[in-house]
Amino acid sequence: MIQRRPQRANAVRPCGIVTMTGRAAAAADWGDFVNRRYPQALLACVVMALIISGIRPHDRFTWVLEVAPILIGLPILIATYRRFPLTPLSYTLLAVHAGILMLGGHYTYAEVPLGFWIEAWFGFARNHYDRIGHLAQGFIPAVIAREILLRTSPLRPGKWLAFLVLSVCMTISAWYELLEWLAAVLTGTAATAFLGTQGDVWDTQWDMLMAGIGAILALATLSGIQDRQLSRLWSDPGPGRTAPRSTIR
Repeated sequence: MIQRRPQRANAVRPCGIVTMTGRAAAAADWGDFVNRRYPQALLACVVMALIISGIRPHDRFTWVLEVAPILIGLPILIATYRRFPLTPLSYTLLAVHAGILMLGGHYTYAEVPLGFWIEAWFGFARNHYDRIGHLAQGFIPAVIAREILLRTSPLRPGKWLAFLVLSVCMTISAWYELLEWLAAVLTGTAATAFLGTQGDVWDTQWDMLMAGIGAILALATLSGIQDRQLSRLWSDPGPGRTAPRSTIR
């Protein structure tokens, strides 16, 4: 008597249909959601929050200045989504950063309620929401810069990559401080709320220090997560998408 071999999962049936186990199908559906639906959901949330933040802000001119990076960055991310999609981690952090900017733009950084709550809890002498913003200004660009460098250069995870990522973040912070200075020179007192110094003569130095700390924290805590997501992204970049030049080892 001829014994039949047990049929394996994912085997090709005579009709040409590939079957999948329930776990594999669920994993495929989740992967499709993360790669395609998740960025779209984040985009919808950011656009909705942007519209809400623009409703009767504390100062319209300050709101425009604060959300300008969002207005510039969103079209770029949409235009490059198919050819150069980022990892879910990067998209998530960009959405968080957008939220920080929108909240600061709506209230102005010196008047954000969260900053007043922190001031009351810790007994600070000023609203430190701007410190949170500049911490994010180093933390989130560090993740984005690291991903771009890994995907477009021969660099691999290591000391040189970390050094260059930190240098990029500090450069971004320095240029942002110069833009704040330029806005103050060109508009005078109209940019006072945008500067948000609150009388601190060392505000610029504190801002750059917080950006540096944020970049170091991001490199120390999220590099492993980013490497795993990049490995999954590179294993299946999708049709018409840019393949990476370097690999995670």
